[in-house]
Amino acid sequence: MKRIAYISLLIFLGIACKKPYNPPAIAATGSYLVVEGVINAGSDSTFIKLSKTVSLSSSTKANPVLQAIVTVISDQRNSFPLTERGHGNYVSPGLNLDNTRKYYLSIKTLDNEQYQSDLEAVNITPPIDSVGYTMPGDGIKIYLSTHDSTGITKYFRWDYRETWQFHAAYNSVYTTNGTEIIHRPRSQSIFNCFTSDTVSNIILASTADLKQGVINQIPITQIASTSEKLETKYSILVNQYALTGNAYNFWVNLKTNTEQLGSIFDAQPSTFSGNIHCTTNPTEPVLGYVSVSTVQHKRIFIANSQLPQTWFPAYPYNCQLDSLLFCQGLGCLDEVALYLIPKGSATIPVDAIYKGGALIGYYSSTIQCLDCTLRGTLIQPAFWK
Repeated sequence: MKRIAYISLLIFLGIACKKPYNPPAIAATGSYLVVEGVINAGSDSTFIKLSKTVSLSSSTKANPVLQAIVTVISDQRNSFPLTERGHGNYVSPGLNLDNTRKYYLSIKTLDNEQYQSDLEAVNITPPIDSVGYTMPGDGIKIYLSTHDSTGITKYFRWDYRETWQFHAAYNSVYTTNGTEIIHRPRSQSIFNCFTSDTVSNIILASTADLKQGVINQIPITQIASTSEKLETKYSILVNQYALTGNAYNFWVNLKTNTEQLGSIFDAQPSTFSGNIHCTTNPTEPVLGYVSVSTVQHKRIFIANSQLPQTWFPAYPYNCQLDSLLFCQGLGCLDEVALYLIPKGSATIPVDAIYKGGALIGYYSSTIQCLDCTLRGTLIQPAFWK
């Protein structure tokens, strides 16, 4: 018993003597420029996103840089301005750059700080051979294959944007006009929606150590069989970028620092520098690497009819149908008038309830289970098929 008591005392003292440790990074006040994007040398638009870092203790997670002057400049001093589109995004239509020249990005912020990326040659990205998927049993795994027959491009990066069609848990065929329950017009349907998401995973590959410049079925992403993305139709657009060796090393270090830390067996955090510098304050760190390249794209669609019939999506809410009735006797409560008829109600009628041929009420559910526009849009994307 004494041994048990002694161990218990040690545990108690160990817990009692702990002091919270807030590392300097938590409360650091420095805010540094973050530059994201690629100078697209081809006919597609160039997108550059500017933001500032925030401390880990800050309640603000997004800190966009607004009203900056962002310009692509060639080694012959030809300039191509980008237009601000809000939320720190700066855009230019297809630049169609001369692939024999070099280019850099110039940034001037509202506080007159100036930033500049290194001159970079144009990287010609080879086409994507294919984007496909396998079904190992618990979902789908999407992969990509590509190659460079010229042997010039040895470093690759990919990102992707997912779009999927989904529907609400129930189809509401009734609505309210504020006075009574009426049939829902087809133009006001809130059952089928579309939504998109751009994923920030860093996907890289190199053929520098291979005899042939072939990348075969590199994993892009995977989707669980219970994902709502697969309930109707899913599409993924994969973008492929050619990189220089320096750009590739930057992305490898960034991936290590952001995605592969957390256990005692992982690599320790390391510092890494990009190719962007503050010219008005050379000691100020700047995060990002601006490459110049053409971009290759490939999109595929996966319909639910192509998947196993045993796969069922898990709806993100716990949805149930309730019965709300008209008053049918003395002293009763007219639940329809109270919960369904007022405009803006969080409870929506689904279908009618009849008894002996007479309408006695409506099945209903919550707005989260009936209105898909809370998580998507009714507008079908132009590329959808």
